[in-house]
Amino acid sequence: MHEMSLMESVLEIVEEEARKAGATKVKAVRLDIGELSHVEPEAMRFCFDAVVRGTIAAEAALEIVRVPGQGWCMDCCETVALSERFGACPKCGNHRVQMTSGDDMRVAELEVE
Repeated sequence: MHEMSLMESVLEIVEEEARKAGATKVKAVRLDIGELSHVEPEAMRFCFDAVVRGTIAAEAALEIVRVPGQGWCMDCCETVALSERFGACPKCGNHRVQMTSGDDMRVAELEVE
């Protein structure tokens, strides 16, 4: 399960940013996870509960926001919705679409005290 190593990396980012802010406690973490990222949100929730035990984020709430896939169609010259990696443009049917969002994951927001 690659979600465990991903969540361990998220925790490292959270702890580092909390230290920079002089925080003693992390109250909330918001993760943006792309729908095309091959990351399962429920697995991330399970892993979050496991990795935060005994840390500054032990009592933090986790919010996960799914980011839809989008791409730039080089034939239509438009941003289009993507439901799969390397998918065809839903407008013209061509495969000259460069993914622009929906394949990444990021710590979008922290609430600390």
